[in-house]
Amino acid sequence: MANNDLPNGFTGYSRKKPQGFQSAADAIRRNASGVGVSRARGGATPSPWGSSAPSGGANVPRFAVPAGQKGGLGTNPLASLPVIESGGALANVGESVIGAREATEQASPAAAPAPAQPRSCKAVYGSRGIFAYADDELAPDGSPLFDPAKLATIPETDRRWSWVEVDLTAIRHNVMVARRALTKGAHLCAVVKADAYGHGAVQCAKTALSAGADYLAVATVDEGIQLREGNVFAPVLVLSQPPLESIPLLLAYKLMPSVYDAQFAIAYGEAADSFGVDAPYHLALNTGMNRIGVRHDEVVEFLRHVSFHRALDLVGTFTHFATADCPETLDFQIQARRFVEAIQAMVDAGFDPGIVHAANSAATLRYPAVHFDMVRFGIALYGLQPCDETRALADLRPAMSVKARITDMRAVPMSEGVSYGLHYRSPGSVIICTIPIGYADGFRRGLSGRTDVILKGRRCRQVGNICMDQCMFEVDMRSSAMRTRVEPQIGDLVTLVGREGESIITMDDLARTLDTITHEVAIGFGCSRMARVYK
Repeated sequence: MANNDLPNGFTGYSRKKPQGFQSAADAIRRNASGVGVSRARGGATPSPWGSSAPSGGANVPRFAVPAGQKGGLGTNPLASLPVIESGGALANVGESVIGAREATEQASPAAAPAPAQPRSCKAVYGSRGIFAYADDELAPDGSPLFDPAKLATIPETDRRWSWVEVDLTAIRHNVMVARRALTKGAHLCAVVKADAYGHGAVQCAKTALSAGADYLAVATVDEGIQLREGNVFAPVLVLSQPPLESIPLLLAYKLMPSVYDAQFAIAYGEAADSFGVDAPYHLALNTGMNRIGVRHDEVVEFLRHVSFHRALDLVGTFTHFATADCPETLDFQIQARRFVEAIQAMVDAGFDPGIVHAANSAATLRYPAVHFDMVRFGIALYGLQPCDETRALADLRPAMSVKARITDMRAVPMSEGVSYGLHYRSPGSVIICTIPIGYADGFRRGLSGRTDVILKGRRCRQVGNICMDQCMFEVDMRSSAMRTRVEPQIGDLVTLVGREGESIITMDDLARTLDTITHEVAIGFGCSRMARVYK
């Protein structure tokens, strides 16, 4: 190689230093030996924190910690990071880089590039919420650079490559399964609380009603309001007693609360009477679950305390079974007997219990004797079995699947780690693919390394710790006579829950791995920030 040639391929560079030139290495050595560069001059040194600091000599630190902040690395946050000089010695990277830069600025101040001018824009939002650019940056015809109507057409699944897919046909099928299981004369209440277990309350409520449901149930006043604002006008039961302050909302949106406190009942009746309307409610009975409700053997006394109020209208009476989904049946039988005796006591005392209901999904499918006037179909409405005992009793179709697309892929050499903690080490001959879904999206961190995803019909192992927003999986690139090799590509569809080809991953699979119930898994996905798509 010629003397004027450099090893990176550039040629013709003279090794002679122009007059006044000082190399970065020279600047590093001068700085390390205590010879000041620009800091040796008096005056003020610009501070990286946006203020000026006096510099009276070589010992004044270049980096100052602002008032009120702690300097975790001392006065120079780069002081502990070493860098290798051209001669092989270690120099301080913070002081070295600063010294080299200041030396260069001294030698040729005119060579410093002018700072880039920022794009001017108004610090306000337009009427559609779009950040408005300044008038001199509008389109030639005077229209905004970005058309809000066109921006709105970008699908949610193209804003982030992960989403929840809900099959409304499956919801209809499951309603029909429930209706076929009902005893004669019993009605169906579709439970759409928790945003329909993550499936979308308004859409699922409308689908269930169109398929034959008669009633709807939610957990909170706001969930009921959401249905009304979504133009759902069926009877809506709130499965708890809300605060007194919410009574005007109950009346305004025609929501029926569960009642089990005399003070609330009277306040509810008084408010309704002042507006000249009725105060319909369902009486909740505690038959053994001990969560809410008037105790089963005190129901008559409770009604005598509140029934005098002319606005109160007892529309229904219900209880909730604690063990309808358990193999053991003794506690279930005790609750059922207590409920029947409480209803009979009400009738004997002259009170009409209204719509009598007790059965949840498990009891609906397992115990026709407790269908009474209505059943409450919850988790089974979404195609998820409430317990193992119901699998042979009902052909339910899961409505939710979880999808994503590959955003990154790389060949990770053998023994290199993946994700936080580097607990997984590459065995070599694998491609590590990244998808944009994490535990903030319901893909629980406890599943890390314990579940699969489906790519092109084949199960692939999820590897490394699941992150908040992303996770990784492994594609084996080794050839085999028994199988073809999968070639992943950016943008390929990945199924985390659902069926693709002959491969399937269910909510039950994830629930068993996490030692929890499918309710929690479905709600985790469906109530997250992921887009929800209906088909």
